[in-house]
Amino acid sequence: MKPFTQHEGLAVLIDRPNIDTDAIIPKQFLKKIERTGFGTHLFHDWRYLDNEGTKPNPEFSLNFDRYKGASILVARDNFGCGSSREHAPWALEDYGFRAIIAPSFADIFYNNCFKNGMLPVVLKAEEVDEIFKIVDKTPGAKIKIDLDKQNVISPSGNVYNFEVDSFRKYCLFNGLDDIGLTLQHAAEISSYEEKNRKDLPWLYAPHQ
Repeated sequence: MKPFTQHEGLAVLIDRPNIDTDAIIPKQFLKKIERTGFGTHLFHDWRYLDNEGTKPNPEFSLNFDRYKGASILVARDNFGCGSSREHAPWALEDYGFRAIIAPSFADIFYNNCFKNGMLPVVLKAEEVDEIFKIVDKTPGAKIKIDLDKQNVISPSGNVYNFEVDSFRKYCLFNGLDDIGLTLQHAAEISSYEEKNRKDLPWLYAPHQ
């Protein structure tokens, strides 16, 4: 998993509360278990005017020229609600987002972001509203996010501090998902298995 330490990028605004996971990645695209290839279908029903995804909706912010290449998404309350599908953070990450800023997130989606290398940043509603206004007035300006210092710096220089669980911070900072964490103890696991095989040989099938 790609570590997240600091990130500076263009922010795109999606001014809607309660954006659910079916809006983020509609159910008809959940036909594979690989984590890649979902970015093309991100926000499909809002992003395109046709089912084939060939006619971009000119009124959806992700299609605005000023937001091309955005890597930070700014949204409203309860982002990622709805079903628990992990494809939602996969699609956002595959599109190129590294962080999402909102006043609140659905719990499962929030946890899944950390497991997929993205930082969900919770700020006060009034702070998010300030960022909306600043970004809207400043085309091309970038937002800075520092996970170590736990702050967001707006294009106008405003600094917003945020809280993050220390364990999640450690994992994201070091690029460790559940498998990566486990592999940190690979030597101890092998040693335990070797000892257990000697102590309880009847639990193991004979070597071929």
